[in-house]
Amino acid sequence: MIASPAPLIRLGHAGFVFAREGVFAGIDTMLLPPSARAAVRLARLVERPASRVAANRIAAALTRLGPTYVKLGQFLATRPDVVGVALARNLEALQDKMVPFAQAEAERAVEAALGKPLAELFAWFGGPVAAASIAQVHRAAVATAGGARPVAVKVLRPGVERRFKVDLDAFTFAARHAEKISAQARRLRLVEVVETLRRSVAIEMDLRFEAAALSEMAENTKQDPDFRVPAVDWGRTARDVLTLEWIEATPLSDRARLEAKGFDLKRLARAVIQTFLRHALRDGFFHADMHPGNLFVDDAGELVAVDFGIMGRLGSKERRFLAEILLGFITRNYQRTAELHFEAGYVPRHHSVESFAQAIRAIGEPIHNRTAEEISMAKLFALLFEVTGLFDMRTRPELLLLQKTMVVVEGVARSLDPRLDMWAVAEPVVREWIERNLGPVGRIEDAAEGAIEVGRVLADMPGLLSRGALVAEQLDAITRDGLVLAPQTVANIGHAQARRNRWTAAALWTIALLLGWLIYLLIR
Repeated sequence: MIASPAPLIRLGHAGFVFAREGVFAGIDTMLLPPSARAAVRLARLVERPASRVAANRIAAALTRLGPTYVKLGQFLATRPDVVGVALARNLEALQDKMVPFAQAEAERAVEAALGKPLAELFAWFGGPVAAASIAQVHRAAVATAGGARPVAVKVLRPGVERRFKVDLDAFTFAARHAEKISAQARRLRLVEVVETLRRSVAIEMDLRFEAAALSEMAENTKQDPDFRVPAVDWGRTARDVLTLEWIEATPLSDRARLEAKGFDLKRLARAVIQTFLRHALRDGFFHADMHPGNLFVDDAGELVAVDFGIMGRLGSKERRFLAEILLGFITRNYQRTAELHFEAGYVPRHHSVESFAQAIRAIGEPIHNRTAEEISMAKLFALLFEVTGLFDMRTRPELLLLQKTMVVVEGVARSLDPRLDMWAVAEPVVREWIERNLGPVGRIEDAAEGAIEVGRVLADMPGLLSRGALVAEQLDAITRDGLVLAPQTVANIGHAQARRNRWTAAALWTIALLLGWLIYLLIR
């Protein structure tokens, strides 16, 4: 049933844009049923002539459709299990760069968010230096006793929440209907994918969350070598505005400037990999958008990360899984690597551990026959996720985000040192975590935490028993007397059903008329 025609209209518009940009040109129609083949042929009639040779048609279509679709493309780049490895890699190149909104709008937004005139907040407030789908960044300065201190001010786009809500509702509609008709869609949990994107975007649109992520990362890394983050100006930060220390540094993507300043590129490459693994394993909290545009090197040679809108978290189980998986491949212990997947509950018990170990060996052995610069941790994890369908593994979004970030981090490190031995760089961090957490000290701490948890459960037992008895009484009453709906409730359900039926009929007639009009225009 369709509660409103809006999702159909939005999805229809998106389908038309995909058709115009030539997205359907890459579909092998021989694999489709006759009705789907006809639909693809019809869609290709409106294709732009130039789009037939476009290098990345889907990126062009997503960019044309606006911020929500750009964000969707970037998010799907983290889900090779949903879109396939090849398409995920193409989507990684999708740039979240938008036209800046007006300076006057930004200034009004800052004043409204912080509740003061701009002149009281900043010594000066410059134009935008970067613009993305959710927010844009301005350079400004605040007055201090020692003079003007430069800051970066991130301002949320006006009206962005409404735009994202409408588009995400359409995505949810499409995902629910796909799961109703496709077992593969249910395995990939498309509705959950969209809801994860919705939660991610909601967090990104509250800049206080980004400020909190920066603060947490600063606490975690205050003793780390080679890494730091900008300081947050909490007095000039609100839901729609984030003010940070301005970073005077060299972009990690500018290799020529790094060399001209005398930085050791091989040391920086090692620092990028080890920093990422340290954050993921030790802290369970990592920057999940570590592309070169978000990484800088200050004059002291420290890495500085910016843009903390997308963060990843790993629980203790996932961290142990990651560490032992990496060590298993380093030491070629495929049996233990397979057992870890079963212990973590990622592979259903009806499968054979030995068969899964055989599949992992097929992935790992070719890696060990290559030179150091050919070995890719990111490729290893991509291949590992390719076997998930064969063993009925349910997708783990947190591990997929980790894998996507590893692809980006590895690419950044190799751009600095093409001959980097990924395994040799990763091994000290992995071994240190395993010795600390899975060795004698770690086992003692686990036992102590387990004892504390048992004590909590025992302390809560009287309350749990009391609530259990109450629930049992209520279930007994329902079983004995039946569940009765009030007449008004029944009437309301009937009215709602009738209203949905009217919307469904109207939506289907609208689609039919639009399709007929399109065919008329094409054959006229």
